[in-house]
Amino acid sequence: MSTQRFALALDLKDDPKLIAEYKAYHKKVWPEIEASIRDAGIDSMQIYLVGNRLFMIIETNDSFSFEQKSKMDESNFKVQEWEDLMWNYQQALPMAKPGEKWMLMEKIFEL
Repeated sequence: MSTQRFALALDLKDDPKLIAEYKAYHKKVWPEIEASIRDAGIDSMQIYLVGNRLFMIIETNDSFSFEQKSKMDESNFKVQEWEDLMWNYQQALPMAKPGEKWMLMEKIFEL
């Protein structure tokens, strides 16, 4: 089974109180959310923060596709509830299209 790695970015609202709350939620992610991530074919996920910029790395197996993950999320009430809650803390990147949240980053260097 091959592994793919993707990097994505998103901003948080630039408010220390909101950023602290967002970090607290991610110390205890709902089990249904963790299950939905694994069920989509994501084997590993890490989120980093600098200032109000989030950077996510996901490692996926052969069963993963962004399209399938999106379909699964749309039909999962708990995922929709989580996404709505997280949007209270998140804000789109300046170059994002309307409704676009996490944006796929282009790898420009590897050693």
